[in-house]
Amino acid sequence: MTDMDALSALATQMAEEGIRRLLVLSGDSAWCGHQAAALRAHLGEDGLWIGPQSVAAPYCPPGALKTWLGREYRHAFFDAREGFDVAAFAALAGTLRAGSWLVLLVPDFDRWVALPDADSLRWSDGAEPIATPHFVAHFCRTVAASPQTVVWRQAQPFPVICAVPRPHWHAALGQPLREQAEILQALAAMPPGVAAVTAERGRGKSALAGMHLSRLTGTAIVTAPTRAATDVLATFAGEQFRFQAPDALLMSDERADWLIVDEAAAIPGPLLHKLVSRFPRTLLTTTVQGYEGTGRGFLLKFCARFSHLHSFTLEMPIRWAAGCPLEAVVSDLLLFDDSLPTAAGGGVQIQSVGQRAWRDNPALPAAMYRLLTAAHYRTSPLDLRRMMDAPGQRFTAARLAEGTLVGALWLVDEGGLSAALSKAVWAGYRRPRGNLVAQSLAAHGGSPLAATLTGRRISRIAVHPDRQREGLGRQTIAAAVEEASGCDYLSVSFGYTEELWRFWQRCGFMLVRLGTQREASSGCYTAMALYPLSSAGRQLAKDEQQRLYRDAPWLDRWREQKLAPGLPPTAILTDEDWLDAAGFAFAHRPLLAAAGSLNRLLLQVHETCPALRGRLQQEEESTLCRTLGLSGRKALLARMREEAGRALLACDPVRTAALCEEVAQLQFFSLTHSVKCHGH
Repeated sequence: MTDMDALSALATQMAEEGIRRLLVLSGDSAWCGHQAAALRAHLGEDGLWIGPQSVAAPYCPPGALKTWLGREYRHAFFDAREGFDVAAFAALAGTLRAGSWLVLLVPDFDRWVALPDADSLRWSDGAEPIATPHFVAHFCRTVAASPQTVVWRQAQPFPVICAVPRPHWHAALGQPLREQAEILQALAAMPPGVAAVTAERGRGKSALAGMHLSRLTGTAIVTAPTRAATDVLATFAGEQFRFQAPDALLMSDERADWLIVDEAAAIPGPLLHKLVSRFPRTLLTTTVQGYEGTGRGFLLKFCARFSHLHSFTLEMPIRWAAGCPLEAVVSDLLLFDDSLPTAAGGGVQIQSVGQRAWRDNPALPAAMYRLLTAAHYRTSPLDLRRMMDAPGQRFTAARLAEGTLVGALWLVDEGGLSAALSKAVWAGYRRPRGNLVAQSLAAHGGSPLAATLTGRRISRIAVHPDRQREGLGRQTIAAAVEEASGCDYLSVSFGYTEELWRFWQRCGFMLVRLGTQREASSGCYTAMALYPLSSAGRQLAKDEQQRLYRDAPWLDRWREQKLAPGLPPTAILTDEDWLDAAGFAFAHRPLLAAAGSLNRLLLQVHETCPALRGRLQQEEESTLCRTLGLSGRKALLARMREEAGRALLACDPVRTAALCEEVAQLQFFSLTHSVKCHGH
């Protein structure tokens, strides 16, 4: 029997047993490609190919795989020779029927550790792809520890496959199984309110929603992130199925007895909440512990707002047998199990944890990732890759004496840009990758040199549910402050709520920015706060806080969250205002970044400036374009910049000419300048 025949025969056995397996091909690119092509032809069936290079159909690039979800395939091939999109890999695993091979193409294990991973461009904030040694080592450890995973390496004999016989598996015949039947009965008797069904992939959530829909005597509307994702639901719902996209549904006047939302956690929270509020009964289904990166956070953060939530969970897989080897190895590889051990009382030790811990003590950073996943609405496999190998990542762990993790803090080095690059960011000419807060301080703040300072941004913080409200969060932040010698500040960016801001305030942070648009995911305005560490950091925090409250009377009209209600606006035009207004008039500064300065400028002049005055008073862009005979948004912005320039000239022509020359020079920033922060 040939190697290909052996794999084909095992696929037949796997189908009888209701399982799927991973086959790893490791070697040079040509060898992996040849073996995969031969196996694809030998196995027949669907043979879906996922990879960066197009091949014979069926084929899909990793980034487009989400449009193929909601369907099922027999056998699939995932090309990770140039880069490994682990989220797409996990999503693909969830689409495979019993009896399938998931064939993964990777570089030779011995060389892979030093090779750049093209996928790192999505999560490392670098201009070039980087090697990912910690992930590669973790991958090799995981597949080596998985006896049911087949690893076929070039120049080595075809592996001996130890396929321990399993009981014969009987596929579901379309009738509800025990768990589904119990939930269907509860939904049929449910009073007005919200029900949430969560489960890992393959447990029959969508089928359950379709069964519920088929049994309804009233009306119902189905919505989901994409229409294609509802194929399974539609199959079980039959003629009762009626779909409408979330945005279109919100804009419509549609009413129904039930709203059914498939993969609810993938819809932005504010949009989902508005939809739910319109219907008397809602059924939300969503995948947890999966590639979408929702984790238990969907229940903790979104569903917690419903006081009478009916929560259900499906445990047993339906599309494959319990203990499926493919599901197990993917879960181990991407740390999908976010269950937490109990954490009894006791003293806490706080320690700094570096990325080398993934090599020297992998259980500790893995526990930190699980805690962060359990605590946050959206933690995805991209975060795992970033945590393992992206440059500038720092961690703090809080542990009990016996080792149980009770707190985790994740920080990212930022700032340290050259003066020229920081000024170009301030002027709106450049937006290099990364440096979230450092760039925002320059792009929206008052100092063109703000991004030259070095900061350390708190990316995530989590405390074990058993140990919350004991001050552990503040303790871990205090430890991070001690570790941050040489930095100018710690920073944090968060969705603003009074409760969250009180926490950061108690930790010693100063509020320096509040956005004017709500985040799609949280429905909150983005806030940024600094904990100054150096004299330069203290001056920056003080200046930006003063600017925030000085501009609040002008910017509060753009947001429902009022920062300084009743505070009278000031009309004095400062040196910073002159520079700010010039940045808008003669460079690419955003309107709202300079709104305070522009409003104060217009108080000093008699120029009509209809476009600028109208927009600052929140007249709609379309209305202004119609009134002024402008072709669209770009033309309106050009007119506003022109009017700002005329207003500056009316105030002081000599000063304006000098500022115009100074600001204009920033667009000639050399592309050879680079970020110098902590090895970025």
